[in-house]
Amino acid sequence: MFQNFDFGVVASSLPYLFGQGMVFTLTLTALAATGGVVFGTLLAMMRLSGVPGLWHAAKLYVELMRSLPLVLVIFWFYFLVPYIGAWMTGSPNPIQVGAFTSALITFTLFEAAYFAEIMRAGIQSIPKGQTAAAQALGMGYAQTMRLVVLPQAFRNMLPLLLTQTIVLFQDTSLVYVLSLTDFLGAASKVAQRDGRLVEMYLFAALVYFAVCLAASFLVRRLQARVAIIR
Repeated sequence: MFQNFDFGVVASSLPYLFGQGMVFTLTLTALAATGGVVFGTLLAMMRLSGVPGLWHAAKLYVELMRSLPLVLVIFWFYFLVPYIGAWMTGSPNPIQVGAFTSALITFTLFEAAYFAEIMRAGIQSIPKGQTAAAQALGMGYAQTMRLVVLPQAFRNMLPLLLTQTIVLFQDTSLVYVLSLTDFLGAASKVAQRDGRLVEMYLFAALVYFAVCLAASFLVRRLQARVAIIR
């Protein structure tokens, strides 16, 4: 079955695949996950604030983002935001937004909706008695969240946050629509150049499988270590 396959093209392309493609994928994943967690935490706090305006705005944002295909959001931001920026600034020409910047902002805003729901569940998992105790000590809302609630919520939700990051790692392959060279994009370019589509796509699939499997195993180990025994 594999007698006509030439996996030598895979070996010769490893520096390009990992040195450029995988580095790009991991960089985008790390930056988007970090931004998504920060923005998602703010959204979660807005939804739990009890302030009608903040609560409705955060809920609308989360529901909207979770209802749209990611590839549509990527297209929307890349093609429409330059014109929206020009309209807001009064510039006669569209504002130039690079492909990487577009991808980073898109993934950050999109994943923030999912991280927000994870963090909201984490905050709600903290016993209300701890919040009451912090307030009895004279802590304000911001201090209570920063010193008491959020550290425990992050610990409780860390496995889920990392699991969502694994999903983000897989989703970064959608940047091909912006002609960016992530790992899958690099494999695709080599496959089309050398006419070895089966070999390259098979190798790419195995790499994604290996990375996600290893990351999932580490998340399970971490979950066992950080679990709070009640």
